[in-house]
Amino acid sequence: MKILLTIFLIILSLQFLAQNPRPEDFGFRHLQMMYKGDSVDILLKSKAGEEFIRKPLFLFCQGSLPQPLIKTDGNQAYSVFPFNTDSLVKDFHLVIISKPNIPIIADVNSLGTNFVYLDPATGKFPRAYSELNLLDYYVDRDEAVIGFLLKLPFVANTALTVAGHSEGSTIAAKLAMKSKRVTHLIYASGCPVGRMLSIVERDRSMEEDTDSTRFAESDFDYWESIAGNKENMDDSYGDTFKATYDFSYPPINYLRELKIPVLVCYGTKDWSAPFNDYLRFEMIRQKKKNFTFKAYIGLEHNFFPLDKQGRANQEILNWDKVAADWQEWIRKN
Repeated sequence: MKILLTIFLIILSLQFLAQNPRPEDFGFRHLQMMYKGDSVDILLKSKAGEEFIRKPLFLFCQGSLPQPLIKTDGNQAYSVFPFNTDSLVKDFHLVIISKPNIPIIADVNSLGTNFVYLDPATGKFPRAYSELNLLDYYVDRDEAVIGFLLKLPFVANTALTVAGHSEGSTIAAKLAMKSKRVTHLIYASGCPVGRMLSIVERDRSMEEDTDSTRFAESDFDYWESIAGNKENMDDSYGDTFKATYDFSYPPINYLRELKIPVLVCYGTKDWSAPFNDYLRFEMIRQKKKNFTFKAYIGLEHNFFPLDKQGRANQEILNWDKVAADWQEWIRKN
């Protein structure tokens, strides 16, 4: 009878886990703090058994879209970080912060295209998310989170690495310019001249010599509308004008101010690759010795190779190599 009761309790607990997963079930510590009246979810990834050993922080600023940090599919979960964390956790406590007013965990079957969380009533981005989906909000919030975490006894204040990918690279760059606590910056797959020009380059790549496929002309019309109404917070079509305007301010203006070590990495088939080449050219011209550049030949925005048709081959993952290069660069700097 006791054996049957034990089996029943195990099955019940597994069912509860599947229905009510927690970050701890996937190897994370879940911390929360209040920032300007809103709850902020923070996930910490540490080496097993070394959760309370003093180590510096490695903050990863993810890219765009209102995605939950943990995306489950039954009893399994997609990776929270795009890279395997086993190597980096030897040296750091890894940190990632939730998108504002987006659930920290959601099943993929409840999410929209690209795993975005949508308001069930409208089918669009939640309004509470759009109101805070702004560059300066992320920078100021992340700075507050850093201050919160540095008070924890297992967090060393000897170094602080901030890495950002895509949209997150802009957040990371401005955060590094603003906060004296940041000691190393990794700027990955960013567009040093701003979001809209990366969109233009993307659409240029799809244009053909016909009147009906001059996509970039529409981009410039869109930008003219944004520039003329840059404080507009209407999110009917996704990001607000204000969000796009602020993220389109050239991050090169943040980067050139930095004196800390900076690693710029990008795939040479990324739409923003020419602008990163330009950044490299300028840093050489200005004799900025604190910059290191790593160009991944033939790879695109997410470090996938392209096939003969120009499509990303997602069966070949390079993120672990990229993260290993990050770690090696930090150790050398």
